[in-house]
Amino acid sequence: MLNEQTIAVIKSTVPVLEAHGTTITKVFYETMFADYPELLHIFNHANQKQGRQQTALANTVLAAAQHIDRLEAILPVVKQIAHKHRSLGVKAEHYPIVGQYLLKAIKDVLGEAATDSILQAWGEAYGVIADVFIGVEAEMYEKAAEQAGGWAEFRPFVVRRKVKESSVITSFYLEPKDGKALANFEPGQYISLKFNIPGERYGHIRQYSLSDGPGKTQYRISVKKEDAQGGRPAGKVSVYLHEQVQEGDELLVSAPAGAFTLERNDRRPAVFISGGVGLTPMVSMLQASAELTPDRPAVFIHATNNGETHALRTEVEALAARHPQLTAYWVYGNPTAEDRKAGQFQKEGYLDHPWLLSVIPTRDASFYFCGPLPFMKTVKEALLAGGAAEDDLHYEFFGPSAAL
Repeated sequence: MLNEQTIAVIKSTVPVLEAHGTTITKVFYETMFADYPELLHIFNHANQKQGRQQTALANTVLAAAQHIDRLEAILPVVKQIAHKHRSLGVKAEHYPIVGQYLLKAIKDVLGEAATDSILQAWGEAYGVIADVFIGVEAEMYEKAAEQAGGWAEFRPFVVRRKVKESSVITSFYLEPKDGKALANFEPGQYISLKFNIPGERYGHIRQYSLSDGPGKTQYRISVKKEDAQGGRPAGKVSVYLHEQVQEGDELLVSAPAGAFTLERNDRRPAVFISGGVGLTPMVSMLQASAELTPDRPAVFIHATNNGETHALRTEVEALAARHPQLTAYWVYGNPTAEDRKAGQFQKEGYLDHPWLLSVIPTRDASFYFCGPLPFMKTVKEALLAGGAAEDDLHYEFFGPSAAL
């Protein structure tokens, strides 16, 4: 436990972290990777280049400082991050390295303002916070390994099927190479895939939501090919999956992880809202909701560019046809002439507040949403403005967490 003086010192640094947090985390990553380049095998290089990881860490450090006297308040965030860490293979021995370079970055950025008392207080605070993460993650590793069909780190899988779902999304059906049992998962969870791409100096690990319902003999992921666009480089891993990985190839896979899951005990209506490839965890949740709670009403809303980019449409519509309590709506930003002729969508253009609220039957529901950041902001604003309770909003970021 931290004493009152240490807590007071940490809280006094909150304004400094608000002003300089991202600069501190940028220096932290640069210096740590310079001395420990092997850690680049764990971190997402694209998120580093885009600054998303630096911002996410800065927000986490700030939240820890703000709640240093009651860390239980940020336990949900700790668990969300711990799921990512477990799926990436982060271990207890990594935390002292992180602590060393985080304190160094604070000193480098703040200069003389980083007094001995501040550095000592943050050293103590980091130790307490690290112990929380290490303890939570140890339990997660143990649970992942000891569950039926489970394993602790990465396990070889074989690509049994590769199915093109749309012009931009392809599904991969994965089975354990050893033919043994497969761990179950909660709808909405993801797996990590570990790659050693020829010609790349460092390995790559990516998380992909499981896009099929639980209880199957295979895992399915549905991956969007991230081509170069608007000055943004193409996604190395997604392009590799689409263009190089074929049926019969082996991939290294983590056990399922993630705190964004369907609340099965909630019998109120469920509303699933997705944009682009954000539909992958939504489809898994919809399948589970229909099969496990067939009396629970559900609304499925998906926004995409047009029918050519719309993945898993036939699957969702077949599910809705079998279960009359399910209703599906499609929002097409730029429908094709064929889409118009076939009446393929219910809303043209962007998803907006009035239309979204018009198709939601009740505000007393559980809302799940996932998609690009601007899309998620719109959804959250609309739901709150429409009277939904914030505790009923559940959402997932593809990549480091951000503010909505």
